[in-house]
Amino acid sequence: MTTYLLAGGGTAGHVNPLLAVADLLRDRDEATVLVLGTKEGLESRLVPERGYELLIVDKVPFPRRPNKQAVAFPGRFRRAVAQVRAHIRERGVDVVVGFGGYASAPAYVAARREGVPFVVHEANAKPGLANVLGARRAAGVGVVFDGTPLKRGEVVGMPLRREVVELDRAAARDEAAELFGLDPAKPVLLVFGGSLGAQRLNEALAGSWADVLAADWQLLHATGERGEWIDPEVPGYAMRRYLDRMDLAFALADVIVSRAGAATVSEVSALGIPAVYVPYSVGNGEQRLNAASAVEAGAAVLLDDATFSADTVRDRVIPLLRDPARISAMAAAAERVGTRSGTENVVAMIDRALDDDGAGR
Repeated sequence: MTTYLLAGGGTAGHVNPLLAVADLLRDRDEATVLVLGTKEGLESRLVPERGYELLIVDKVPFPRRPNKQAVAFPGRFRRAVAQVRAHIRERGVDVVVGFGGYASAPAYVAARREGVPFVVHEANAKPGLANVLGARRAAGVGVVFDGTPLKRGEVVGMPLRREVVELDRAAARDEAAELFGLDPAKPVLLVFGGSLGAQRLNEALAGSWADVLAADWQLLHATGERGEWIDPEVPGYAMRRYLDRMDLAFALADVIVSRAGAATVSEVSALGIPAVYVPYSVGNGEQRLNAASAVEAGAAVLLDDATFSADTVRDRVIPLLRDPARISAMAAAAERVGTRSGTENVVAMIDRALDDDGAGR
């Protein structure tokens, strides 16, 4: 029986694709699937809840400037690598798969020193440092977006949540409309910005929701948990702080306005939904890059966060809502650029790494 060690965590962007791959590996051949993560990351809760054993490695951030942390980094990193090497030996690990985050860098080094093949998966168009370093010696390197600058990167797509992969949007539309109190026969604009929300998007909708309704569209708006937003409580406008059934929100959406996280772009494209992306301006610019493939394919529109406002909704979004031919063309383009087979593609890459390792021994 093969033993897999999947490394990653810290954020949902690392944990969710890891769990999607873990589920397929476990379901396919009852393999032993172990997860490597830190005590501090989101994985410390989500991995055990999903029924997987979490092996712990110290959290050792790469130093960004010369300071006390930089001086202590080499020793701390060596200890983290030693921890992972011990896990690999004690559990008889056959292959390591890294998804980025603090756990991945020591996992790649440990796997190489133990003579175990490892595979890298990068979710963002702008790769993290751990995956940049790991890709140099990896048996396989999978990326979500074409043009991701990783050595030997192969576009495999994003391993998606099962409820998204299996979603039949047309069949679920009536159920979704009932859940959110909307009319299944009228088009719906879905706006969301993540679990905490996006203040810029919320402020823009606060001043333009009436214009969306006047265009004969309905609005499903997830404000997030941060901030207080007044629900106008009018027919056709469903405001929620959080969407517990994101799959049903997607089933109801005819056009989406959202941030451009890697998971969001991947899910929206896989489902063939036209999108207006407003990339989060803080960070290293990865959200704009995440959206680039969809924009170039004609599946999405890109708008700047700094200038996004109620006037932007009226000037740029409303004309799109009034153009059904353009929406249809964008939906077709999204289906071409997106994929629901990311999980299977990553597992196939893992299988190749194992086969090549076996042939080379």
